[in-house]
Amino acid sequence: MDELPIVIVGAGLAGLCCARRLQQAQVPFLILESTDRVGGRVRTEECSGFRLDVGFQVLLTSYPEVANTLDLPSLNLGSFQSGAQIRYNGKFVRLADPWREPRHLVATALSGVGTLADKLRIFSLQRDVARGDLDALLERPETTTRERLVEHGFSARIIEGFFEPFFGGVFLEDELHTSSRKFDYLFRLFSTGVATLPAGGMAQIPQQLAVGLPNHAVRLSAPVRHVAAANVELESGERIAAAQVVVACDPWNAARLLGSSKPALAHGTRTLYFAAPQSPLQDPILVLNGDGVGMVRSVCVPSQVSSGYAPADQALISVSLRSESTEGQEGELSEQVRTELSQWFGAAVHQWQHLRTFEIPHALPHQDSIQPPSTGPRFSIDPSGVLVCGDAHDIASIQGAMRSGREVAEHLIKSARFGP
Repeated sequence: MDELPIVIVGAGLAGLCCARRLQQAQVPFLILESTDRVGGRVRTEECSGFRLDVGFQVLLTSYPEVANTLDLPSLNLGSFQSGAQIRYNGKFVRLADPWREPRHLVATALSGVGTLADKLRIFSLQRDVARGDLDALLERPETTTRERLVEHGFSARIIEGFFEPFFGGVFLEDELHTSSRKFDYLFRLFSTGVATLPAGGMAQIPQQLAVGLPNHAVRLSAPVRHVAAANVELESGERIAAAQVVVACDPWNAARLLGSSKPALAHGTRTLYFAAPQSPLQDPILVLNGDGVGMVRSVCVPSQVSSGYAPADQALISVSLRSESTEGQEGELSEQVRTELSQWFGAAVHQWQHLRTFEIPHALPHQDSIQPPSTGPRFSIDPSGVLVCGDAHDIASIQGAMRSGREVAEHLIKSARFGP
């Protein structure tokens, strides 16, 4: 076996999963991370006793890599209720999965978000995507998510009132131009799994992945300037020889390191957090803006899902804004959001204390096309010989990042240089 380590650039989910698999095979590695923490785009910050995830995220228990890799009980997960509460025509209506929430069957059937036929089409869509192997969904003919919904017979009312705000929040783009393959894949996982939050915030996921990795094999605050197949150069000028270099950072930094003139298209997100004496919601559920008017896309109360997100006498409220929401100073923006939500929840909203606003220009890569698994691996080899992995090479998600990292490690383990 080559004595030099495999150098992994980036300690996000892909890099950590790559390292874990290499460690299992006793292949030496070194992770170089530019920041002072692991996790990449999965971050949680502390603020006045609150845990704030940097951008609204959830952990789906149905992600195959999650089920196979993480110790879920130790995350002490709290669960969202299935479906959503939707602000529609100035009122709140419930759209639930009656198989999971039978008590909301009547409310779901009578809700004005879509027709009764639309509700039945949701069941038929669930049956359609549940057939066969999960990855087989990525081999289907491809169109946009919006066209997929229209072809399935959904009315404009339910597309605009439910699918746009819900999957617009998942994809971070409201036009639903994202690949229908990605939609089918995630719709199945949302239908079969549970959306959860770890008690310690989403950062608990990469922290758990990093447990057990040798301290000397993870270097934080070590930004990389340049990469080649067999060495890296740090911003400090230090050069490190490698048996192989794996770039496992986000696609925009990967493009910079590899000298690409065509970095991946990005979708951004803006999330505001507020502290309140109590939750405006009765249940731990996602609230969607089904009217399509205003800045707000969705609202939830993370502390209602997992009590670790807020002090015992407080509620933490998360507000995600639509992609076309107006620009503005942080204080001005938070006041505009409070004014808008006071029409939803009443004058008490004006007493909410604004904690933080997170604006992330590069939150997710745009994926209008998904490569079928049959056409190649979920990583790439740069012309320079550098291996590149991450969620942009798979379904852009926690699942995609973890799987891409694992698969590039398995490729190395099976190679003549690193295999048994």
